[in-house]
Amino acid sequence: MAQSAAKFVSSAWQKGIFDGKVVFCTGGSGDICSAQVRALVYLGANACIVGRNKSKAESVARDIAAVRPGAKVLGLGDADVREAKVLEDAARACVDELGSIDFAIAGAAGNFLAPFLQLSPNAFRTIVDIDLIGAFNTAKATAPYLIRSSAASKGASGRIIFISSTTQYTGRHLVTHGASAKAGIDALSAQLAIELGPRGITSNVIAPGPIAGTEGTRSLLDAGKAQEVSKHIPRGRLGSLKDMSNAAVYLFSDAGDFVNGTILVVDGGAWRTGGGSIGAGIPYPESVTSDEPFAARLKKARL
Repeated sequence: MAQSAAKFVSSAWQKGIFDGKVVFCTGGSGDICSAQVRALVYLGANACIVGRNKSKAESVARDIAAVRPGAKVLGLGDADVREAKVLEDAARACVDELGSIDFAIAGAAGNFLAPFLQLSPNAFRTIVDIDLIGAFNTAKATAPYLIRSSAASKGASGRIIFISSTTQYTGRHLVTHGASAKAGIDALSAQLAIELGPRGITSNVIAPGPIAGTEGTRSLLDAGKAQEVSKHIPRGRLGSLKDMSNAAVYLFSDAGDFVNGTILVVDGGAWRTGGGSIGAGIPYPESVTSDEPFAARLKKARL
């Protein structure tokens, strides 16, 4: 049964505002990006979602397409965002099937908890490659089509969003790899805003805090700590997938036409207070001073 629209997008947005538009999204099988694409499709867009798992990408695409009669959503699987040619081929397939790429979301990401002294060079590189290099490859693969769309369209088009985080603003224990990669994404988006702006492209970042119902929050935030964490978020709650969808709709709509090179933080004010801090119940500084293998400490903390 199709989800009620009220669960994934605000009623403030007029249906049909993205009629004729196509969105290309890496990480599109994930919780946050699939919710964003779902909202865009509900409001008129067609879409290509790109993911590592072929069957999951195709399944999620079918589920998203059900939100609007006549919607076309392609699920492109077996796609590693670390491989530039793979994304070039995916973007070309999207255009061949749907006619254009008007919007792009670079949302593929990986993360896990680990203290720096127990973080291997290979593990650090893996997260940087998925998050930052994957974002770069997404932008490179879609930029020619975004430029073409912007030049040909009178409406909103030629826009890219990067999904980042807030961890890099102040630094947090156990996520050196993720924070470093996300800081690079913020810089990448700013550079594209400067260099591609004259070609009609806007480039912006959405930086979520802890979002309820996502794999990231489930893996990085001890389930028993969610209520306690909420007390330290000025808004008084964890974020929702609907919050993330509304942010994407805003940036891609006419309302976001003059927004370029910015970071839209969607965290209820959490980073200002240290709310939403992840650490799996392992207190600081013990989390980084103990020589006990972190996996063992994590297991104990969750028992």
